[in-house]
Amino acid sequence: MFNAMLNPESVAVVGASHNPKKIGYVVVENLKNNNFQGKVYPINPKGGEILGFRVYPSIEDVPEEKIDLSVITLPAEVTVKIIGDVAKKSKFIIPIAGGFGELGEEGKKREEKLLEEAKKYGARIVGPNTVGIYVPRTGVNTALVVPERSGFPGDGDIAFITQSGALGLLTMDSVSLYDVGFSAFVNLGNRIDVNENELLEFFGSDEKSKVIIMYIESFRDGREFMKIAKRVSKKKPIVVLKAGRTSRGGRAASLHTGALGGSDAVADGAFKQCGVIRAYDEVELVDYARALAYGKPIKGDRIAVVTTAGGVGVVTTDYIESETPGIGMKMAELSDETKREIREEVVPFASVENPVDMTAQASDEHYDGVLEALNDDPNVNAILVYALFQTPLISEKLVDIITKWHRNGKKPMVVGSIGSDFALKMMRKFEKNRVPIYPTIERAVKALRVLRERAKILDYLEGSE
Repeated sequence: MFNAMLNPESVAVVGASHNPKKIGYVVVENLKNNNFQGKVYPINPKGGEILGFRVYPSIEDVPEEKIDLSVITLPAEVTVKIIGDVAKKSKFIIPIAGGFGELGEEGKKREEKLLEEAKKYGARIVGPNTVGIYVPRTGVNTALVVPERSGFPGDGDIAFITQSGALGLLTMDSVSLYDVGFSAFVNLGNRIDVNENELLEFFGSDEKSKVIIMYIESFRDGREFMKIAKRVSKKKPIVVLKAGRTSRGGRAASLHTGALGGSDAVADGAFKQCGVIRAYDEVELVDYARALAYGKPIKGDRIAVVTTAGGVGVVTTDYIESETPGIGMKMAELSDETKREIREEVVPFASVENPVDMTAQASDEHYDGVLEALNDDPNVNAILVYALFQTPLISEKLVDIITKWHRNGKKPMVVGSIGSDFALKMMRKFEKNRVPIYPTIERAVKALRVLRERAKILDYLEGSE
């Protein structure tokens, strides 16, 4: 249904500009920089050339009968005037400008005009008041941010549906530091046509997307969302950051995208019923998605922790066993056989209790042996292992050892790594290997909770059939 939008063969930029500081230039630049392989048609009455692309004076002059995707980079009042001409030639339209429903009655009348003209010609609208879409594997990027100042993720497993374009772009910029990948990004904006329920259904059947994340300020049709979400959740995880939880937050949402927020308690209850996992900020949103995309559901509360830094193990233990702040799970009681096996692997002064502290004298091989022992212990439901690269006997080989146990071991695994440049380099390697890795104790522990929650959701959905 959305193939022409996410994998277009042709993109028109209506309002393309020769001025590098204008949005109409930046959108063309982002299409070029992302190696979009389809045809690009900049539209500007002045004609000429922009970044090597021939500029057409009007969209009617484009030789193709139908353009898959047209991006309008002009102000709201001009967008309304030309929408009919654009709709005649386009399958999907992205009007970037604000100045619509978020401003009140006058803006809503503009939205009605957009929708009326689009429906007349069978075109679909994403937005308005949007940055549009970004699809790494097809090279489509309609974002209005300056490319040298904003990072974009590579291809990956996470589909991102958001009402806020700015929050979405900032989130992608920040996680691109770790080489996190996305399958697609769609900014709904004011959502006068294409909505979250349609996209949830679509990405639910998209083989490229293993997890769906959403930033939502209000729902177009809450009942329909629940029905679709419950169906999709059986196949793949959904993580939602629902904004406007407070009365002031709801007011801010209405000023932002014209969204009317409902009761947060109602939303919370609905999420539980349909198997949606809730995030409370943009960091949790992507952290949870990565855990769910790369990890296995945890079918019990008993966690084993492996570290080479004693203090890290102690703080992690508090986070695991405490409710606030913490996740309210349990540290596993290791069997005598497991302790014996660990003792044979590590240095004499290491701790073989849980958390297992191999000390700064640990080597790559010690990690391998300890993880093997823990994988055989029936008292352990999951393992949190810290890959700490600062000590002399640890090498880059540790990434391969942990990846091996993540992929082939019996226990679900989450990885933590604390540090600066070298640790970041290793985290990118883990990310490439699709291993859920986190740069702080708290974030690593929260990933455990989410994988446990996913197991409970699957049990609940199976029981509710």
